[in-house]
Amino acid sequence: MTTKPKAPKLTLAKAQEEHARLQAEIAEHDRRYHGEDAPIISDAEYDALRRRYTEIEEAFPELASADSANRKVGAAPSEKFAKVRHRVPMLSLGNIFADDEIEEFCARVRRFLGLGESAPLDVVAEAKIDGLSCSLRYENGELVQAATRGDGYEGEDVTA
Repeated sequence: MTTKPKAPKLTLAKAQEEHARLQAEIAEHDRRYHGEDAPIISDAEYDALRRRYTEIEEAFPELASADSANRKVGAAPSEKFAKVRHRVPMLSLGNIFADDEIEEFCARVRRFLGLGESAPLDVVAEAKIDGLSCSLRYENGELVQAATRGDGYEGEDVTA
């Protein structure tokens, strides 16, 4: 792992310009990935766009509006399928790319658990395997509904 990259110094005007461009670019990639199942960039390239977008919002919090890409999970359900409202929201996991992000994560876990700063933590890490996130609902041992994540609150009914 490496140290988390620092955003170069930007003026507010340059930050607004880059933030708007990245928000539009991320929205387009989300549409292609989630809406059309036809991505045109790799997951690593997409993650780099999101990281840069987040760096700008962290440096200029006034740019983090209610419609920020960082406040969204997935995408709106496709019109090709019936919609399903999730009983419990399907949220997203965060990514970690640098050593200091691991340290920040461990510090949050220790605080949450009420442990001291140097308390040992056992951690298991697994490679991320891309696939479809879905919610499966069973009644009396029978599958009654399968739904995609969609936007986290409403997904697509893909029950066969």
